[in-house]
Order: sequence, then C-alpha cells, then structure tokens
Amino acid sequence: IDKELEEYIVDIICSTREPLKYGLDDIKDYIQFGASPRATIDMFKAVKAMAFIRGNDYVSPIDIALVAKNILRHRIILSYEAEAMDIKVDDLIQKILETIEIP
Repeated sequence: IDKELEEYIVDIICSTREPLKYGLDDIKDYIQFGASPRATIDMFKAVKAMAFIRGNDYVSPIDIALVAKNILRHRIILSYEAEAMDIKVDDLIQKILETIEIP
C-alpha cells in the first residue's frame, strides 16, 4: 500500500474518534465512541483483499471506499442524539469519506 493511502486510512479511522481535528464539526455530537486502532489493521487487510478481488496488484482509493462502511459500521457507537434523530452510522461514514481529502 502506498504511504499516502496508509495515511488516508489512518485519517479515516482517527476521524471517528476526533472529528473536530478533521473538520467534521457537524458530526461530533453524533459519535459516542469511534473506531479503535484495531480497525486500522482490519481496514488494511480488507483493502488489500478488495484490490486482489478486483484484479489489481495495488490498492487504490476506490478499494478503500468500497470497504469502509463494512469495516466501520459496527465499530462506531452512536450517541443518544444521533439515535433520537434517526441518524445512521452509514451516513456518518459517508460524511467522513466525503470530507477527508483523497490522496
């Protein structure tokens, strides 16, 4: 995996724990607990597998986008406010992917 893509994956995972640091002020109140550092390891494994399945010998940002929701969906715990407003985890993950700059 390219160094820039490694940093991109780490930024995605860290943004679930520190949304303000990544310009995600509008979702900070909706995440009670973000993804653990182990999610980073699993994301690395999953994007490599996705690249292989797609017939590539390299990882691209598309591979990351294809697996991000499946990796993070059960690792982000929503706050009471998010549940009361019927906000879904997938919506928050999509916002993160749209906000963090793709290398």
